[in-house]
Amino acid sequence: MTADLTALKAAARKDGFARRKAAHAADRGTGAGHLSALLAGYRGVPLSGYMPIRTEINPLPAMEEASAHGPVGVPVITAAGAPLLFAGWEPGVAMTAGPFGAQVPADPVYFEPEIVIVPLVAFDGSGGRLGYGGGFYDRTLQMLRGRRATLAVGFAYAAQKTDNLPLEPTDQPLDLMVTDEGITDLR
Repeated sequence: MTADLTALKAAARKDGFARRKAAHAADRGTGAGHLSALLAGYRGVPLSGYMPIRTEINPLPAMEEASAHGPVGVPVITAAGAPLLFAGWEPGVAMTAGPFGAQVPADPVYFEPEIVIVPLVAFDGSGGRLGYGGGFYDRTLQMLRGRRATLAVGFAYAAQKTDNLPLEPTDQPLDLMVTDEGITDLR
């Protein structure tokens, strides 16, 4: 990655974090309802959500509902530069601290999801996504998509949308975007 692209991504992350923080402070709790509405069309399909950290929008109510119909998991970071693994999750499962402050199941049972709910810092209207910079979701989506159709669902506050994301060829696109304002099909 060039120094210019690195600087552009750093600036975009700073802006995205600021917009996310403000949106989180004003959160009306509508995002999980939109996510549940989307997932209702995929009952029983193995999916992964995430355990929210800092000011990320909260998918847990939608994950709880989906877990009544099929397998739900959360991402687990095993090493820098490695794809994510997904550990089975359900309400009340014993959790422990994982890397970067996210909770992970204490006794993980791994599986591969067909739907991945992706947290993010910023997104655009074309399926572009800016994450934290570790490339975990990009590597993971590329791997999963190489094996089978895998739906990448971005989940964020509408305020995190931007027009000009600095993207690279290795950045994996989102298929759908769910925000506190609704659902957008990006395919």
